[in-house]
Amino acid sequence: MEIYQTNYQLGIYSPSMLLKMAFISEGIGDKENATLYLSKYYDLSPNPQTITKIKSLTGQSELVGYQVSDGMRFVLFLVEFKEIIVGALTLFLIISLIFLWSKGNKLTEARFYWPSVILITLIFATNNFLKAQNAALVTNSPTLIVSQPSAGGELVDLVEPGHRVKIRASKDIWYEVEWKEKTAYIRKDNVTRL
Repeated sequence: MEIYQTNYQLGIYSPSMLLKMAFISEGIGDKENATLYLSKYYDLSPNPQTITKIKSLTGQSELVGYQVSDGMRFVLFLVEFKEIIVGALTLFLIISLIFLWSKGNKLTEARFYWPSVILITLIFATNNFLKAQNAALVTNSPTLIVSQPSAGGELVDLVEPGHRVKIRASKDIWYEVEWKEKTAYIRKDNVTRL
């Protein structure tokens, strides 16, 4: 477990490693970390069995924040293979530029330059905008979700650990989150970022 935790903190982990960490944590009675590792595993490999296990660990019958649409699965797939996609696009760009360079002044029409421009745009977009969603796992019990980033905000919901929220922004000691398709706020010390 010490080796796994060291690698996890460095950002080096696989789905199977996260599963092993979750089962070790559950075996030693650390349900909070077991839930955290299973939630991270769910990001890499969304399936209903993982949600069932998290429900049994947290003792809850309904969990919020684990719904994954087909579009989100596609984005997760692209994020997982981001380096390969950028590498392939860069290779095509180099081939395109070599072709343009070898033809020299013979290519005067703009249509010959469009593939290079499109590839540069795709590489830029992939590097700068293809990111996994910012999510956090509720880890404290009970956790208040409020309408404003202050202790005086109206109570939106009172939740137990295990729920997930999408982080939209950070404001002082608060996260602006999406909770049941509404904007709400949650204290940073009540959640763990995934």
